Amino acid sequence: MPPSASDPSSREPSRAPASYETALVELDRLVQALESGQLPLDELLDGYRRGAELLAYCRSRLDAVEQQVKVLDGGQLQPWNDPT
Repeated sequence: MPPSASDPSSREPSRAPASYETALVELDRLVQALESGQLPLDELLDGYRRGAELLAYCRSRLDAVEQQVKVLDGGQLQPWNDPT
């Protein structure tokens, strides 16, 4: 019997976003779709899963940037001085 569309083993692997910014755009679209309340249950679950993946990706990118800033600032984060 062929796997059904709702079978998790039949889903294609998640694709990594091209950048942090594209991940945020996709995440924003997903949140809007999920909040609309108009998605069928399977799509709702898939959207939630994809949103969790995108959130993890964004957090990992932010952590990586924070570590790079620490290296550039001699191991400590400096207070943000807003130039405006």
